[in-house]
Amino acid sequence: EVQLVESGGGLVQAGGSLRLSCAASGFSFDDYAIGWFRQAPGKGREGVSCISSKDGSTYYVDSVKGRFTISSDNAKNTVYLQMNSLKPEDTAVYSCAARSGDCSGAKVLYQYWGQGTQVTVSS
Repeated sequence: EVQLVESGGGLVQAGGSLRLSCAASGFSFDDYAIGWFRQAPGKGREGVSCISSKDGSTYYVDSVKGRFTISSDNAKNTVYLQMNSLKPEDTAVYSCAARSGDCSGAKVLYQYWGQGTQVTVSS
């Protein structure tokens, strides 16, 4: 059974940091790209970052460049999202997703999704 389980969310003050984890099981991690998406209240789901397990290439949405860092530990089938200098506008439910092949910003192309973890940034 394919599973993606996020953890690491919480409440933090503006300027603070959080590290999200996405633990994957049930599929060959090396053949997949893992993306982080977020959905704020009343807004659509937005692609935040992605990493290709195949070659380690990474992608970020402009609003998080320089503040967020995505990384993967293939031995642990886990992808991390280090979030620094958090802003109130980063408040959202963060979900990880997996797709076979390369990263894509199109959420419809991701086959597997986690349940999400809440990140709340207070001002």
